Amino acid sequence: MYLLIYDEHQFDNPQKKVLSIHKSRKEADRALEKRKKELGKKVYECNTRIVWTEKEISAGETITPGEYDTWRPGEHIPEGELYADSD
Repeated sequence: MYLLIYDEHQFDNPQKKVLSIHKSRKEADRALEKRKKELGKKVYECNTRIVWTEKEISAGETITPGEYDTWRPGEHIPEGELYADSD
C-alpha cells in the first residue's frame, strides 16, 4: 500500500507519522496534490512524501525507515528519479 507520511528529515527522530493510506500511487499523488493546495505550499515545503509498505498500518500511526521504501518492488521508476540532483 502507498502512504503519505510527514517527513521533516530529522535524523534524530526517524519515526514518520502516517497521514493517509492509498491503494495506488496515483491515488497517493492525488492526495499529495490536495494536501499541497490545502496548505498553500509547494510539495517540498509540505514535508510530505509518498512511500510504499507491506506493513499493516493506519493513518495517525508512525512508521520507521526499514518498514517502508520510496518505490514498490517492480514498480516503474521515472527516469528523473533514478539519479541524484548533483553535478
